[in-house]
Amino acid sequence: MALIECVPNLSEGRRTEVIDRLVDAVRRVDEVRVLDVSSDSSHNRSVITMVGSAPSLHTAVLALYEQAIATIDLRSHSGAHPRLGAVDVVPFIPIDGMAMSTCVTLAKETAAAIASRFHLPVYLYEEAATTPARRNLADIRRGEFEGLAARLATQEWAPDFGPAVPHASAGATVIGARMPLIAFNVNLATPRLDLAKAVARSVRESSGGLPYVKALGVPLEDRGIAQVSMNLTNFHETSIRRAFEAVRAEAARHGVAVLESEIVGLVPRAALDGTSSEDLQLAGFTDGQILEIRLADLRRVDR
Repeated sequence: MALIECVPNLSEGRRTEVIDRLVDAVRRVDEVRVLDVSSDSSHNRSVITMVGSAPSLHTAVLALYEQAIATIDLRSHSGAHPRLGAVDVVPFIPIDGMAMSTCVTLAKETAAAIASRFHLPVYLYEEAATTPARRNLADIRRGEFEGLAARLATQEWAPDFGPAVPHASAGATVIGARMPLIAFNVNLATPRLDLAKAVARSVRESSGGLPYVKALGVPLEDRGIAQVSMNLTNFHETSIRRAFEAVRAEAARHGVAVLESEIVGLVPRAALDGTSSEDLQLAGFTDGQILEIRLADLRRVDR
């Protein structure tokens, strides 16, 4: 059966009891399977990877928003990662022969339901975007939760669905459809945030760096180091290894070494071709993070 992957990003990475309730809300939905949960306390963010049919994912996402709105309050939230909402972003991703058009339809139907049920402003992005200016998540999220009220008040940034005022505690949310991306972070042997930002600026596409790379420098205050946090949106054009080597070379130019790297969530097997954990200085990576292995495990269980 063709499946859709869904990877909600939630603005909670510290309170394990809250994260457990969020994941349980999804697991209670028939025909939805959770493949991975990744939480980061410095980013104060969790990423759930799940798969299912369009109807089952629609139900699961609504259940997730209900739980998130009840348990996450952005007025008292802080973390290194930019965020616009309690449920910050929900992408639907075609896998196993699923058509992108099906994911776009699912994104739009889910966005309309979320706005109606929870009185939440919703933006559509990537393949579901209503205008070219809204394709890029970073452009939508600029100003974050704190600047949301002013942004929503402008005609240019009126939401695609829902009220043109923020939800008091949950902000707004972004829902869309896209191809798989790789969340890839490189930790530097320095606490200097300015240096991490400079490295990020040199490698990201929007500043003239590598194609299909989004990057920002963030502090990992609990570890006393800085990180270059990246999204690789087309690993066929810019590989994990190429992104890693670019970060390492730019950091070395500033006299700083790389401590380690990490992949957040799951990764397609093809993205690791031609490299190894040792080449990338990957920390804590296991075969259980390879998408195809997790899908194969799932199918064995469901037989």
